Amino acid sequence: MAHSTVRPENEGHHDGSTAERLLRSAAKLSYDPAVDVDWDTPLDKDFHGQSPEWNSLYGTAYWHEMTEEQRKELTRQETASVASTGIWFEMILQQMVLRDIYRMDHTDPRFQWALTEIADECRHSIMFARGSQKLGAPAYRPRRAVLELGRFMKTVGFGEAAYAGILVAEEVLDVMQRDWMRDERVVPFVRTISNIHVVEESRHMKFARDETRRNLARASRARRHFQALVVAIAAYYIITSLVNPEVYVRAGLDPERARREAAANEHYKAQLRASCSGLMEFLADVGMLTRPALFFYQRAHLV
Repeated sequence: MAHSTVRPENEGHHDGSTAERLLRSAAKLSYDPAVDVDWDTPLDKDFHGQSPEWNSLYGTAYWHEMTEEQRKELTRQETASVASTGIWFEMILQQMVLRDIYRMDHTDPRFQWALTEIADECRHSIMFARGSQKLGAPAYRPRRAVLELGRFMKTVGFGEAAYAGILVAEEVLDVMQRDWMRDERVVPFVRTISNIHVVEESRHMKFARDETRRNLARASRARRHFQALVVAIAAYYIITSLVNPEVYVRAGLDPERARREAAANEHYKAQLRASCSGLMEFLADVGMLTRPALFFYQRAHLV
């Protein structure tokens, strides 16, 4: 299948609901990562695993001291860490969406689209898992406390929290993966994975925006403020879990020094802020950028 980079939600202007349009789009342009990704070619270590500009140490004194081999290994490990964080949060979101549609009319296109989206997420998670394995990385996981907070979020989050959570997780990945998929320095199979994720997640983000607006239209002020805080806390832990400190060990670096320099890296923080500008505008527009929520977004360097 040709790897198009079209944004599927912009295909055509048919009558009908967003969900119906997205179902048509998915029928026209979807991927099977099991066959559309080159899993058989051995890993070529002459390539980076991500655009170097997206690396947590890019531009730091430590980055300039590293050998080119170390830089490439670190980019491969960080890409696997991002993928592992994606798997973790996609599993949370799948459970929240399933709970949201549990009692919905099965003939409703929104019900059928939600199941289509969950099927996509299952394929993406397998794709990320295989990709991490091919990059020579372990199964990076968030800290135990963060894993338990994830359990809490999937239990208390409902309605708009599920869909705004999708946006928080996917907007950052979308922007970084748009760079990776076009970057000839990045190993080809990661470029393919990035393209598949960008194309299919653009439909998920369109639906998530619509569902967030729809749910908030009938939400009380107290509920909106509570959900805004749940989403902001989730965002903080997603973003701060993207780079597992173990990646520095795997790249042969001093983990303490690497963590210090990464924490102070203004270039990386600017990349995160730029990737979230559209998301922050949307959250402000729907009333979910409350003062308590803003505190967590600022701590995560998203604003």
